Amino acid sequence: MDFNTNGGDGANEFGEAAPQRHQIQHYHGNNVRVLFFVSAIVLVVAQSTGADLPISTSGAVVSAVVLVIAAGITNPAQSGIHWFNALVAVAVAGTFIFGISAVDHYREGMSVFDPSFAYIEALALLSLTALYFTVRTIRGFRLRSNLS
Repeated sequence: MDFNTNGGDGANEFGEAAPQRHQIQHYHGNNVRVLFFVSAIVLVVAQSTGADLPISTSGAVVSAVVLVIAAGITNPAQSGIHWFNALVAVAVAGTFIFGISAVDHYREGMSVFDPSFAYIEALALLSLTALYFTVRTIRGFRLRSNLS
């Protein structure tokens, strides 16, 4: 069904109103979903191009699979999944793993233009951002007494 509007009343050519996007205050699961999916892609691309990642090839593939699964099951109806997402952002997505590795590589004198450093830094920043949005979502669920 086409929900293109004809005018300002929100109705389409069949007289039906377009469904309104439901906004949930303090819910950032959609952002986390995108960040996890992008992280999985970056992880697989980095590993397949020979980047010097702090995890093995099988670890990279398993991590990418876990990220995609976490992205797929994230939803606003279940607050518990966001605790799992926080664990994924810290452990699997690698806020610690890639963050420590990025700092160590930089201190060792690796060029910021080295592809390995760029991939590691990107993964560290993606996971840190995902952790931020996950914690904000958990905080939002905790603020709403009817959903916590």
